[in-house]
Amino acid sequence: MIVGLPAHPDYCAPDVHAGPDHPMRQLTRAMAFGEPWTPSDAARVAALFDGLAAEWSDRHVDPTKAAPVLDAIERGMPPLDARWIELGAGTGAGTRLLHGRVREQISVDLSEQMLAHAPTGLAPKVRADSSCLPFADDAADVVLLINMLLFPTEVDRILRPGGHVVWVNTLGDQTPIHLPPSDVAAALPGAWTGVASNAGCGLWSVLRRA
Repeated sequence: MIVGLPAHPDYCAPDVHAGPDHPMRQLTRAMAFGEPWTPSDAARVAALFDGLAAEWSDRHVDPTKAAPVLDAIERGMPPLDARWIELGAGTGAGTRLLHGRVREQISVDLSEQMLAHAPTGLAPKVRADSSCLPFADDAADVVLLINMLLFPTEVDRILRPGGHVVWVNTLGDQTPIHLPPSDVAAALPGAWTGVASNAGCGLWSVLRRA
């Protein structure tokens, strides 16, 4: 069961941006619920985000987009004295927010250019396809996904027993890569409990195996 917490006092509904017919929204749902991820999918998504990297790195992260991540850390209470692996880390917005707050972090992305534009010295950067991660079983205490495709089997595999999944969509249900928290919990193997809320213009959930 996921318990909904009151929205953060500064929450504002996102502007209309990406509805259910958006191609990335459709891909997100397909991957979460068992459709195959193909080499052509990986190449297409990598090329898309390679092309966005310079623009995204110029913008870094604004307070509104940071808000759901920080609120998840504060009110969702995932462990901070822990090893966090962020999938889809991009140009390092999450890396910057986690730095100094968690014991250890690793930033993973499929896009070479996204990682090239991410900050150096804050966390190890790993270029990898999140459908087949180069980590041992039970490697992470927390798996963080900010506007990231969900590959449930791999998230489950690398997450230790009792670990947490932190799911953030910075534009809420208008985020191109979006699933509501209940669908994230349904897609992950096993039964999950957690909390969810809204902050900034986004949504977040912190999930743990029941």
